[in-house]
Amino acid sequence: MKLFTSPLAFLTIAALSSTTTAKSGPTSVAYVEVNDNSITNVGDYTLADGSNAFDIAIIFAANINYNGSSAVLYNNPNVQAVLNDAANQIRPLQAKGIKVLLSILGNHQGAGISNFATQAAAADFASQVSAALNEYGLDGVDLDDEYADYGTNGTPQPNSQSIGWLISALRKDLGSKLVTFYNYGPASTYLSSASTSIGSQLSYSWNANYDSFEVPDIPGLSKSQLSPAAIDIPTTPQSDAVSFAQETVSDGYGAYMTYDLGSGDDSSYISAITQALYGQAATYTP
Repeated sequence: MKLFTSPLAFLTIAALSSTTTAKSGPTSVAYVEVNDNSITNVGDYTLADGSNAFDIAIIFAANINYNGSSAVLYNNPNVQAVLNDAANQIRPLQAKGIKVLLSILGNHQGAGISNFATQAAAADFASQVSAALNEYGLDGVDLDDEYADYGTNGTPQPNSQSIGWLISALRKDLGSKLVTFYNYGPASTYLSSASTSIGSQLSYSWNANYDSFEVPDIPGLSKSQLSPAAIDIPTTPQSDAVSFAQETVSDGYGAYMTYDLGSGDDSSYISAITQALYGQAATYTP
């Protein structure tokens, strides 16, 4: 999603630099279910050298609704509350150098990232996303092809061009902001056979099958832009999370994705991961 500029321009750890100490190693990602937990908890974990344990925080999740004729960006009350309180929930993370993204996925109404029928329809939705990111000062968007229920309300079925149209429109609108992809659903299938000119506009992609190490197949993305590790913090055994972190480092992959970071102290679990990724323990300071 980079208007055909080098994808590495959007992906280096330097691009995630902060006022805190910079660390060396994979970009660490934390999805937070803001219906139940606080996004601010992502910033409560630090490494021994003072750097952030997590580099990217993802607000999970906004929705793609359907108004009878087109896709509409929708924030449930909990998501909207986070955005409205950006000064207290988003800016402190960004001040530490943590990028804050908005996850977007379907809402059982038939609209999703895989069934825009025209390039103009994809561009219209991209403009809604861009406006929201600019309004709330967010650092990017995460695309997720879940829960669309394609065909509901007379909506079209997925097609092979939709996700590419959307990615290209987002990259045009968002410039250097991050555009990431949760590697799931029809969009995953279409991207695996798409031109590198589409995939190269993405910033990162991560495996969506929790408690597994599977490399996303997206032409145009390098190893530095991929997270084969998919960690569901409440359910993935710590031993698996550590093993996948070790494999991430040894195989030269550039990202490590975790989901459902809670609001309590998970420093024992997080430390086991950061020791494998960065050789440092993590401390939790609420």
